[in-house]
Amino acid sequence: MAKKPSMGRQKIEITKIKIKNHLQVTFSKRRSGLFKKASELCTLCGVEIGIIVFSPAGKAFSFGHPNVESIVDRFLLETLCRIQVHSTPLRLTAVLVSESSTCNSLKSSIN
Repeated sequence: MAKKPSMGRQKIEITKIKIKNHLQVTFSKRRSGLFKKASELCTLCGVEIGIIVFSPAGKAFSFGHPNVESIVDRFLLETLCRIQVHSTPLRLTAVLVSESSTCNSLKSSIN
């Protein structure tokens, strides 16, 4: 008995979803998938990873291994060190204030 051929997995067109209910469902599923893949990457490769996502409604979601705060702090420190090599003290102060403000707003939106 011959097996009926299936259409297989179909590609979906990537466009903005207009129906809010569908948008929220898609966001939730894709966010879960993204966080799952990040977790797998951490387990398989032993990397540190941090992801911050804002929903269409503006709510913040985060994933971090070992945690988001340590990843963000490390990123800001390394960014500051890179800039320090090529910048003047006045520029460094401006960048430090800007990055600190960004870090604080991200931390407050996570909590």
